[in-house]
Amino acid sequence: MALASDTYIEKRACITGVGQSDVGRRLFRDPMELTLDACLAAIDHAGLTTKDIDGLSTYPGSLAMPPGFTGAGAYDVIDALRLNCGWYSGGLETSGQLGSVINACLAVASGLANHVLCFRSVWEGSAQGQKGRAAVMPSGGGPSKASGFMEWNLVFSAPSAATWIGMFAQRHMHLYGTTREQLAWIALNARRNAALNPKAIYTEPMTMDDYLSARMVSTPFGLYDCDVPCDGGTAVIVSRLDRARDLRNTPLRVEAVGSAIHGRPSWDQFDDLSTMANRDAAAQLWTRTDLKPSDVQMLQAYDGFSFLTMSWIEALGFCKVGESGPFIEGGERIARDGELPLNTHGGQLSAGRLHGYGFLHEGATQMWGEAGARQIPRDVEIGAIAAGGGNTCGALLLVRE
Repeated sequence: MALASDTYIEKRACITGVGQSDVGRRLFRDPMELTLDACLAAIDHAGLTTKDIDGLSTYPGSLAMPPGFTGAGAYDVIDALRLNCGWYSGGLETSGQLGSVINACLAVASGLANHVLCFRSVWEGSAQGQKGRAAVMPSGGGPSKASGFMEWNLVFSAPSAATWIGMFAQRHMHLYGTTREQLAWIALNARRNAALNPKAIYTEPMTMDDYLSARMVSTPFGLYDCDVPCDGGTAVIVSRLDRARDLRNTPLRVEAVGSAIHGRPSWDQFDDLSTMANRDAAAQLWTRTDLKPSDVQMLQAYDGFSFLTMSWIEALGFCKVGESGPFIEGGERIARDGELPLNTHGGQLSAGRLHGYGFLHEGATQMWGEAGARQIPRDVEIGAIAAGGGNTCGALLLVRE
């Protein structure tokens, strides 16, 4: 028997503050410094102090490989900020980058913590230096030995997600007639929005001709379908709703979460290679709320590669399966003043690969009316945030209290 929508415990959680460090292509700064800059900014933005923080959550935790993929782990930040935690978590195997935020929502809702600091930091730009992305990929010249699914991919020279996700995009094109010209509107919309974001990596105008004439990376993806490695840290505060009423910002209540996976947890053995686990996460989200896709006033959706955003648009029900190409074509519907403003900070394609957390930071910033020149020209009271691709997908639905 289905539960009443008001019984789902994530509704007891809310977002109360966000913070971000400097963001740059290659900052060559200590990644721990970037991490702490973001964390302290989020704590201050919420009107809290480090003594108020009694929980911590991060993705992916402390990893040495690949270089630049994470700037700090849970223990690093707990120690640096001298936090006294009732609960903490950090790990790679979770429902996408937002899985760490979903975990925090469940922790505060269950009473394990009152205010959880969630963070994600990267220094991929500096780790690559002038050598490009291949320098930090498996088989990029280092001594690392392949394990797990890489044992099967590397023999086909396919260490990059560009190849794996390109396969999904090709399948979608084959089934539904999706075109590169339609795919382009994810990148063109992102660049248009990034021009108004002072922290964005790429802000110069981009045309359809620019997009189509860029070098191919992995069919059907060209250069501008791929996100931009960078350095930066992002943090958010997840609070118990009953402890957030008197804080600095209007609470952004977590109306529903989606974290399900019903297919195989695999990039290439999923049951339908025109979609991903976001199909399951999104479907679960809508079972946990009385709201509908038509109620959503803004979407911040992962664009590690352009097709991922199109896949999320379909999975979340903003259009029918197979119709995301016509839905975004021309860019009007997804513009800041359109019916579904999308990736208003420039996404990862232009603002930089902050790996999921940048979308939540932007969504909250928009809902608080703090986005400056890129502010959506109407109040946003309901927003959807989605991150991840392949078998690692998670989504949140936020409501301004």
